Amino acid sequence: MTHFNDLIDGYYRFRGGEWLEERERWTELASGQEPKVMIIACSDSRVDPATIFGSRPGEVFVVRNVAALVPPFDASGGLHGVSAALEFAVTKLKVEEVVVLGHGACGGVNASLTQSLADAKPGEGGFVAEWIGLLDEARERVVAEHGVTEKGQAALEQEGVRVSIENLKTFPFVQAGLADGSLSLHGAVFAIADGKLKVIDEDGAFTAA
Repeated sequence: MTHFNDLIDGYYRFRGGEWLEERERWTELASGQEPKVMIIACSDSRVDPATIFGSRPGEVFVVRNVAALVPPFDASGGLHGVSAALEFAVTKLKVEEVVVLGHGACGGVNASLTQSLADAKPGEGGFVAEWIGLLDEARERVVAEHGVTEKGQAALEQEGVRVSIENLKTFPFVQAGLADGSLSLHGAVFAIADGKLKVIDEDGAFTAA
């Protein structure tokens, strides 16, 4: 099990190895970032996007949250972490692609599927319950077809990616990028068990990458 002291040890290994090997790269990055891709991924410790895609520092702009969800556009105010990151990536960094990355064995998706946090209070699971409420409509469709089963879990993991992509399209600056061709949206699901990646094709189906 990794603790903070282990992380510090890892930092020293990084500082004495990879950082030195990529010294020129880090010098360039110190003056700014120009990633072309934004990835919206789950906070799950097993699905680090940089590891999965083999990206180098500065290549991807990443925001992670429970179940890799994107809320719909909301101009009423409040604290909107995902929306703020999206706005920054699209309007300031001028990313050209946004990828929603779901994954197998997702705990947030399972909580939605099983409704295990339905009556939880904030601080006791309630924050998570409200967040994964973004999947409620998709859950109803999945349960009607597959029930609360392993197949239902896999189906809802894919539906979660579709929900987030549709919610991305509600943001005016995303709509503008899609309209002028400067931005494209992608969806994928990574299977932890076998390491396979499925991506959404032009027909909206998930196929092997």
